[in-house]
Formats: sequence, C-alpha cells, structure tokens
Amino acid sequence: MFKSHEPGPADAWEGVVEDKSRGMLDGANMYHFVKVRRADGQSMKVRVDRGLWKSIAVGDRLVKAPGSGPAKA
Repeated sequence: MFKSHEPGPADAWEGVVEDKSRGMLDGANMYHFVKVRRADGQSMKVRVDRGLWKSIAVGDRLVKAPGSGPAKA
C-alpha cells in the first residue's frame, strides 16, 4: 500500500524539523522529505519542495496553513 507524504490543501499543522532526507523513489525524480515533530508529540514525514528543503535545518520550525504549502516560521 502506498502512503502519500505530500500535505493536503486543507491540512494545518506546525512543528519542529527533526530530520531531513531525500531519495529517488521512482528512479527518475528526486523527492525531498522532512520529519516534523508536532506540538501534540506526534511525528510525521512530509514531502517538501527543494528550495524549502535546502533552506531549513534540524531544529527549525515549519508551519502549514490551509491553502498553502509548508513554510519556515
């Protein structure tokens, strides 16, 4: 079963980056991921674009508001 890591348009959350990773899951395209620890204690793996991935570091805060993508806070 495939699980999408791309945040939905109506999702809203904020948290702290715990880890960054990337990989060629389909053998042709590079995908960038961050592991985020939310305020409620849950961790989630989220797909982000390359520009955001390069601009953040472990310990940075990310915010995802409804209707927009994850952004550095």
